[in-house]
Amino acid sequence: MTELPARRLLLVHAHPDDESINNGATMAKYAAEGALVTLVTCTLGEHGEVIPPELQHLAGTELGEHRLAELTAAMRELGVEDFRLLGAKGRYEDSGMMGIADNDDPACLWRADVEAAARDLVEVILEVRPQVLVTYDPDGGYGHPDHIQAHRIAMRAAELAADSGWRIPKTYWNRVPRTVVEEAFVRLQADLPGLPFSKAATVDDVPGVVDDERITTVIDGAAYATAKARAMQAHATQIDVAELYFALSNELAQPLFTTEYYELVRGEPGSAETESDLFAGVAFEEAS
Repeated sequence: MTELPARRLLLVHAHPDDESINNGATMAKYAAEGALVTLVTCTLGEHGEVIPPELQHLAGTELGEHRLAELTAAMRELGVEDFRLLGAKGRYEDSGMMGIADNDDPACLWRADVEAAARDLVEVILEVRPQVLVTYDPDGGYGHPDHIQAHRIAMRAAELAADSGWRIPKTYWNRVPRTVVEEAFVRLQADLPGLPFSKAATVDDVPGVVDDERITTVIDGAAYATAKARAMQAHATQIDVAELYFALSNELAQPLFTTEYYELVRGEPGSAETESDLFAGVAFEEAS
């Protein structure tokens, strides 16, 4: 068996761009420190809304191929070499937003059998043997069907992998503390006149916002702020980045967070009241 780095982090996301928005600084930090960072993306985002007018002709499979190229460029900015699609390229298609006709397509992730999709992920888990898993909460952060399915698949795969010989010591959900978001939006309103966005989003538009006491882990990514911003810029069909802010296809500005926050939902926390390391408390001798 190929020798693996001591620290191994697995992230499961729904579409290309989700990883850079949610975890870009975290991924860059651990990759730079020599950890194995593995990203599994469940779909190619074939039904995403395209921002640049010159690319708005892209749709379906063609858009998916383009977004895969964007993902490749983003991972280069973050220093992440191990990124994969769940199962195989095109196995699970983008489901679109909740409540639209695309949700009924038998090929979309929303209609996928969770057990079968989880087994696809188990293959990755047994290969890289991560000590840390990062994914969404049961609502997928904001209710997108593919995010919800990514959560279900990741959590079930962790259970199946444990039955097959590899128990992931720690599982986290992406979070943002409410007070941090509220303070960031105060700054955004002050900066908005100098930005290329006419309106601001609201706190409710930010995925994964929870009361502060639910935050267990804070990753300081200030040293990797530029890498995260460039990774987000690489996803040009989906994200428009301007300094400390960005907008999606709705053109509503929101903060770009370089400190990233998590809630530990499975496993034992480190000794500190608030962790500053996703691997805190991991017994590496048991995970070699």
